[in-house]
Amino acid sequence: MSDFVSDFWSYYIAAIALAGIVWCVWLLLSQTRMRGPDAGGPRQVDAQTDTGHVWDGDLRELNNPLPRWWMWMFLGSCVFALAYLVLYPGLGGYQGVLGFSSQGELAARREAAQASQHEVYARYLAMDIKAVAADPGAREIGQRLFLNNCAQCHGSDARGSRGFPDLTDGDWLYGGDPATIETSIAKGRHGVMPSFAAAIDAKAAGEVAQYVRSLSGLSADPIRVARGEPVFKTTCVACHGGKGQGNQALGAPNLSDRVWLHGSSEAQIVKAILKGHDSRMPAHEEILTPERIRMLAAYVYGLSAGTPVAQR
Repeated sequence: MSDFVSDFWSYYIAAIALAGIVWCVWLLLSQTRMRGPDAGGPRQVDAQTDTGHVWDGDLRELNNPLPRWWMWMFLGSCVFALAYLVLYPGLGGYQGVLGFSSQGELAARREAAQASQHEVYARYLAMDIKAVAADPGAREIGQRLFLNNCAQCHGSDARGSRGFPDLTDGDWLYGGDPATIETSIAKGRHGVMPSFAAAIDAKAAGEVAQYVRSLSGLSADPIRVARGEPVFKTTCVACHGGKGQGNQALGAPNLSDRVWLHGSSEAQIVKAILKGHDSRMPAHEEILTPERIRMLAAYVYGLSAGTPVAQR
């Protein structure tokens, strides 16, 4: 009910719930007929009980009263429904006497689970994060955390895919030291490559793409490279630097290695220049406890510790 901005809908839902219970009671009482003095013996067929349907000459369909046990069970279910609506949410925005909510129950269960798991993580809190990354038990815990929270984007092998960084090489957009990785997991990242369609045309973008390819040793047209270099140094240098080596403070990629997040072809680079990119890594500080974030950071650090930049 919190999604509705008007109290009308709360009253509307409450009225429907109560009206449904009242209608069920009325329907039961209106259709129930009490037995007469002959209740202990054979029931007489009369105009009130005979529906008029006869089969095989003498087999009549009768409108007999409901069994008492069934009637009281039905009324009991209506009383139970009313008691439930008093104790628990169900009448619109009314929270119930017990104040129960599914969110509250989830939070309580999460806190209980975290308390029970505290001992598992406690032994690693005093250790240096690099030592945690080298511990076999910690790596096993970190891998499970990674598979549950990170594999959807970075892959179960942490090698990423188009638009999602490979975490097993030595190339880092924001830095690969343990503290920076921990910050990335907790706070998330938002990397923006702005569109330059208003500043340069498609032809100039192609020439810049040729120059960018040449920075990492990829095949490029030398004439177009020469034309693209001054455009790069007046348009792209602010983020990627004069030599295209990037800026981890901004999350600007290094363009001089052979690690390509969105592709290395001229068409893909031109698309990035003219349309830009908006990359987001969600924050996990509201999802994971600080102990789990630290354990996950240690695992990710261990994936690439001492690994040179992949040439791909």
